[in-house]
Parts: sequence; C-alpha cells; structure tokens
Amino acid sequence: MGADQPLVVLNQLGEVTGRAIEALGPGLRVINDEHTPAWERAHEADVLLTAPRNGWRQAPKAPPAGWPGRLRWVQTASVGIDFFPPWIFDVAQVSCARGVAALPIAEYVFAALLAHNKALDTRWVQSSEAWRREFQRAEQQPLGLLHGQHLGLLGFGAIGRQVAQLALAFGMTVSALRRSDAGEFLPGVRRAESLAALLAESDHLVLALPITAETEGLLNAQTLAHARPGLHLVNIARGRLIDQEALLAALDSGRIGAATLDAVYPEPLPDGHRLYTHPAVRLSPHLSWSAGEVQQVTSAKVLDNLRRWLAGQPLLDVVDPAVGY
Repeated sequence: MGADQPLVVLNQLGEVTGRAIEALGPGLRVINDEHTPAWERAHEADVLLTAPRNGWRQAPKAPPAGWPGRLRWVQTASVGIDFFPPWIFDVAQVSCARGVAALPIAEYVFAALLAHNKALDTRWVQSSEAWRREFQRAEQQPLGLLHGQHLGLLGFGAIGRQVAQLALAFGMTVSALRRSDAGEFLPGVRRAESLAALLAESDHLVLALPITAETEGLLNAQTLAHARPGLHLVNIARGRLIDQEALLAALDSGRIGAATLDAVYPEPLPDGHRLYTHPAVRLSPHLSWSAGEVQQVTSAKVLDNLRRWLAGQPLLDVVDPAVGY
C-alpha cells in the first residue's frame, strides 16, 4: 500500500496498542476509538482490532447497513467468538487471541483444586485451644493430596495443555477428551474414550472447551449421571456448557461433590439464584484470565499478527466459523 493510500487500522484496544501500531512505521494510519460501534466506522478502515467490551454484546442481530465496509481482517482480543454476531464473518478473515490467558487460567484451576482438597480456610487457628483442636484433627482428617488423583480435561487446546502440565508436575493422572483427533497430546496425558468414561474416572473435571452448537448443554442430567461420585467440577470456559438446573440437582444428590464456577449463564446470575449460596459451589465473576500480564501478552499477539498481515504471511489463530473457534 503506497504512501498516498495508507493502511487504516481501527483500533479499539486502547491507546497503548495504538501507539505500538504507529511505531511499526509509515504507511499506517490508526483510528483510536473504543466507544463507537465498529460497524459504524467499518467504511473507514482496512483492519479492525476489537474486543467484546467494545459494544458487541449489544450488536444488532442482522448485519448493519454497509457492513463490512472496506474491512479485510478483524482481530479480536478474546479467545471465544461467541460474544460476536455471526455477521462478523462477512469479513474475509477473523482471528482471535487464543492462548494469551492460558497460564493465569491454569493457575486459577490449581488454586481451585488445592482449595477443594486442602480446605485450608477451615483449618486456620487464632488461639491455643484452636491450635490443639486442629492439630488433633490433622490425624483423623488429614489434608487432601492432589498427587495420585485423576484430573479430567474436557477440551485440550492451549488452556487444557497448560493445566495438564501443572497436573503432571503434581503427580496427578491426566486424561483428556477433545473434538478433534488432530495434534499430539502431551507425554503422560492419555486420550479418554468418551465423555461418559471421562466423567466416571475423574476426581476433578475441568471444562476448557469452546461453546458451539455441539457443546451447549453438554453437561446435563444424562451425562452427569456418569460422574464419579463426589466429582469436583471446574468451569473456566462458558456457562452454557452446563445445564445449571441439572448441576444443582447433581450437587444436591451428592453425585457432584463440588463445583468451582468461573463461568455461568447468564453473567451475572440474577439475584437469588441458588448457585450464589449453594454450600458446594465456589463462584467467581469470570476473572480466571485476569492475572499476570494478560493485557501486554494480548497486545503483543495482536501486533505480531499485524506484522504478519503486512508481510503477506498467514495469520495465527484464524477462526473457522464452521466449527465456531
């Protein structure tokens, strides 16, 4: 693209990212606009950098007039694309930020597993009497061990692989189930035969798969009936993967021993929902991704893809609308 026709990037990811784009060199013009819906400025830009927070949750169901304008590529700062309307794929290429939050999410998972097994929040002491009581209790009710327990992974992308690495380091048995047979599992991770088998053999089951038409409601009354009694369920993916009423019934019966939920549906749940107060549920407000330098890692990934696009190289993490991720 010549100097008289600069490449125009509509940047909705913040001015820090905008300045980094401008530093790539001449021939680039950046429009920094986090507030105007992208579809209203699509006619001005060749590339769109955006995130779900940039008005996409209120996007119209039908393609707006003039969409996609001159856009040739959309890069999202999210991993999942379920926050975006189907018409975003009217643009030739859409890529996502797959893998940027894998490490913080994996650490969240292990914080949840350790909290479940150790229950240290019930063992702290503030008096000599409590000290003696808990010391005696330690013989009769020792702290749990992750070592030797079975971790099941439903989904084995970047997050699943990161969780598996930590689990193997803890001496856990790890099995995983994923949609595609393509690609290698990590050494030490075995492939589960089926969802029913994975549920039946797991002490902890981590949901780390995208939400698609095939996976919505995947954990329901029928599938949860296969769960190993006392299973600890951890969801760091999407709330709609689970039939929440079926989960509550399984928790009430004891078939599911506990649930750590960083994703529910809807978000937030309405006041008074039983998941807020169920004694076997730990609920967090979709924050497992937030630790560490996620924003910087995301920005670096976006810039790397932009460099690849400018050089005519294949983009990383292009979304396939046919499969939903």
